[in-house]
Amino acid sequence: MIHLSAVRYSVVIPVYNEEEVIHETYGRLKNVMDSTGASYELLFVNDGSRDRTAELILGIGEKDPSVTLIQFSRNFGHQVAITAGMDYAKGEAVIVIDADLQDPPELMLEMIAKWKEGYDVVYAKRSERKGESLFKRQTASIFYRVLKRMTEIDIPLDTGDFRLLDRKVCDEMKRLPEKNRYVRGLVSWVGFRQTAVEYVRDERYAGESKYPLKKMLKLSMDGMTSFSSKPLKAAGIMGILIAAAGFIYLLVVLIEKWFTDVTVPGWSSLIALQILFSGCILMFLGVIGEYLGRIYDEVKQRPLYIVSAVYSKKPEDQQVLRR
Repeated sequence: MIHLSAVRYSVVIPVYNEEEVIHETYGRLKNVMDSTGASYELLFVNDGSRDRTAELILGIGEKDPSVTLIQFSRNFGHQVAITAGMDYAKGEAVIVIDADLQDPPELMLEMIAKWKEGYDVVYAKRSERKGESLFKRQTASIFYRVLKRMTEIDIPLDTGDFRLLDRKVCDEMKRLPEKNRYVRGLVSWVGFRQTAVEYVRDERYAGESKYPLKKMLKLSMDGMTSFSSKPLKAAGIMGILIAAAGFIYLLVVLIEKWFTDVTVPGWSSLIALQILFSGCILMFLGVIGEYLGRIYDEVKQRPLYIVSAVYSKKPEDQQVLRR
């Protein structure tokens, strides 16, 4: 696909209640992008913030025409905000970075250098994670490695959404309409020539993490169900094994009854087996339910997000856009 654009780089920044870091984030992003000597745009996607995030970005945009604010009608989630930013991006290369400054904007220059060498995707790989609890580091490490073993897609370990995408990759991403999105997995799925740049992830500049345990679990489930059917296969295999174990136990009971004087006093063993089988059945139904729930989301055909307005000083963008 040929895409002609006057914008060399698009930087997509999803934001949610980030009023404490907006000015610092903008300042560092602007310094980095100015140093490239090329045209660029900063696309802030406001994911239903309840603080002064949108107001502060609008103030910055009044002075800097490179800044665009994409305003969601409500909170749709981090992965959807990234998707919207890529949908609206016009650059030949699109860079996704969070606003919390854990991912250093200065690393974007290395990404751009790799892109100029001919790579279509340049992702940032964490060599160290500062300011995160041992629990979060260990669970993240386990998740990435389990996901890698469960999927046939090569999703790089220890990476997030901080990455650069060539225009043709971004255009292909627009053709993927699924609702429960795991963007870093989708980028791996589309393929193209990919490479990594390593960095040390910093602590948040200010504010609190927007990915508590509940959201991390949902993201993990989206990754598992979007790129692997192995949980369903595992449920079937476990069902067969448990049924086989139950059949063997039944033979043991019958042999004891027919050929020995051993009797089973009470119902303890029966109750234990009932609990085991019932628990396994409910677990398997839960796995199936996760997949069915995602199928249900897809067949409803609702839009992935709703943009209430786009604010920009660029003449071609000075209008309210609806999706």
